[in-house]
Amino acid sequence: MKLRTQVLLLQSAVVAVALGIGFTVFATTTEDRVTDEHGQRALAIARAVSADGTVRSEVARYAAADDGVVSPDNPALASGSVQEAAEAVRTATGALFVVITDDQGLRLAHPDTDQLGLRVSTDPAEALAGREVVTSQRGTLGDSVRAKVPVTDPSTGRVVGEVSVGISTERVRSDLRSDLADAVLIALAALACGAVGSLLLANRWKRLTLGLEPEQLTELVREQEAVLHGISDGVVGTDARGAVTVVNAEARRLLDLDDGIGRSVDTLGMTPRLLDVLRAADGTPVAATTGDRVVVAVSRRVVRDGRNLGTVMSVRDRTDIETLTRELDAVKSLSTALRAQRHEFANRLHLIDGLLRQGRAEQALEYIEQILGSGPLGQQLEGADALADPYLHAFLTAKAAHAREQGVALVLGENTWVHATVRVPVDVTTVLGNLLDNAIEAARVSGHMPAEVEVELVENGPDLHVSVADTGDGVDAGLPDVFVEGATTRDASTVPGGRGMGLALARRIARLHGGDVVLADRGGRRTPDNPTGGAVFLATLPGVLDEGDAGWAERI
Repeated sequence: MKLRTQVLLLQSAVVAVALGIGFTVFATTTEDRVTDEHGQRALAIARAVSADGTVRSEVARYAAADDGVVSPDNPALASGSVQEAAEAVRTATGALFVVITDDQGLRLAHPDTDQLGLRVSTDPAEALAGREVVTSQRGTLGDSVRAKVPVTDPSTGRVVGEVSVGISTERVRSDLRSDLADAVLIALAALACGAVGSLLLANRWKRLTLGLEPEQLTELVREQEAVLHGISDGVVGTDARGAVTVVNAEARRLLDLDDGIGRSVDTLGMTPRLLDVLRAADGTPVAATTGDRVVVAVSRRVVRDGRNLGTVMSVRDRTDIETLTRELDAVKSLSTALRAQRHEFANRLHLIDGLLRQGRAEQALEYIEQILGSGPLGQQLEGADALADPYLHAFLTAKAAHAREQGVALVLGENTWVHATVRVPVDVTTVLGNLLDNAIEAARVSGHMPAEVEVELVENGPDLHVSVADTGDGVDAGLPDVFVEGATTRDASTVPGGRGMGLALARRIARLHGGDVVLADRGGRRTPDNPTGGAVFLATLPGVLDEGDAGWAERI
């Protein structure tokens, strides 16, 4: 049997059972409700009659009269004002009877005049005791729902009689049958609506499942699980309302997420940059940082038959690539420096060759003595001897050569002193390299002369403190937080994944080590504390240095 048919039959059966239970409960409670409604109606009529001034005065007069006044032989009862008032009310309200008695229970008013002067057939003691009573009883006129209300003397307030108003039980039953008939019609209409609703639900279910049967859906889920958890990319999926539907194991690992299925994507724990990528869903790859990782995320909307089914974001780990890129930058900077030195060395050889060919040996010797102090690599970074770590020494030397090619001078601050070795050179050079790259670029594009970047590295036990200042124009005031992922004033279209990652990554790595990277001065104008006029960044990297050799400073 097809799923559509199963849903239709099951929903119709559920609706029928629910209506059957509801109708049974309605039928059992309606009789009490209708009886109570008619009893309250009878009570209201009885109260109105007992409050009538004429009725109260006449009943008090009969109650005070001598014995024998209220009797079947008294013709004044049939034509009296009490009988007329009772019959007028009975005719106007459609009640079965309106009976008025004196304090002995003798009838002063009754629909059957032959019953006047006789004692009522039901006990009037409760009403004559001053209490109102609503009950179902059988009297001379048959079964009825009746209300009994005391009548008091208008002058003394003493109970002098009672008013009994009854509504026929047959009338109650007639109203009950009418209510039940209406209920049956409503139940049948509800059953028909339920059947139509079940049919619509079955059709909607078919559309939602794209016409797939249960066994096909089961197989599809198995295949989805195998694919989602077998690929190397992280996958996060949401429906059209933003509720999480898929988070595979790789996404949980890369983004440090919990399962989160069924919750809003805002509560999943992703960084603001990744949330923006997921919401944009424009298919553009964007680089982002999460924890100690660099990832590239791209999201797209899923549309089928013109209907938005949600959004899928894939995340790829780029941490290793980013690390290799940094190391390659260092190697590239070194190769650039070597290439520059090769040209410089060739030029010097040409000069020496020319002097020797002209027989100017003394001038050639003097020139050789002048250039011998520059070392095999030619021009060195002044003050680099204050750095004992070979990685820092080589890295800054390469950065200095790269800066010179950009027309920028890289200088070491006068307080630079690191006699220990670096325990995590990749993390340290990643932070330092990002700060230097930004500073060199800022100094280059500003046009201020001389274009200069000053870097200062200070050792404090196992901690490393870094200061980077440039002669650029400072940090644009339009960037309130330069450490937010994607914050940049440069053209990001030329870089896959976009710009604005360097400072965010540097701060994240520093904080992973318990330190931080801060913007100490936005720059833009020269001050005594900031004579270069450019931006000043400070980085603190606790515990990244090993204990240095105490005798190293003496040997150099």
